[in-house]
Amino acid sequence: MDRRQFLVTSAGGALALAVPGAAAGAAAASSTTVLYGDRSVSLDKVRPNSGAGAGKDLWVRAADLPRINEFTLKPQGACREDICVPIPKELKSGEWFNLTGFAKRTGEVVVSDNDVWSFGEIPVMGGSFINSRIAPDFAVPDRKGKIVHLNDFRGKKVLVVTWASW
Repeated sequence: MDRRQFLVTSAGGALALAVPGAAAGAAAASSTTVLYGDRSVSLDKVRPNSGAGAGKDLWVRAADLPRINEFTLKPQGACREDICVPIPKELKSGEWFNLTGFAKRTGEVVVSDNDVWSFGEIPVMGGSFINSRIAPDFAVPDRKGKIVHLNDFRGKKVLVVTWASW
């Protein structure tokens, strides 16, 4: 192949990649590995960054979110256990979810190298915040005078009603 033919062929291939949807590889999602906590999740489809000047972002399918960090998307936001984080519109695009944008919103540390992304723990999901949501044990008499401890109901939903005469 002579130089001129090579340049025409190369330019045609480069042009096809530069035009969205012009080549199968241009619109196809690539694969990556996400590290979160003690797990490693391989994702076969991720979307390249969609925002100009927004930096390098990782867009994943919303359906993959529970496998990655145990969050699920609900109308009230991204929820895990009894915590929901409101999600702005710019973090969602159809079936896609901006995982790095979510990490920034929740205070996670994000490190990426080629096709491997590592996400730190979400501050509100660990540490003293979790401990502060657990009520301390106390004892009170029931209607018959038997002493009942709150710890007797651990793992169950309990409604504690208090009243004071003052």
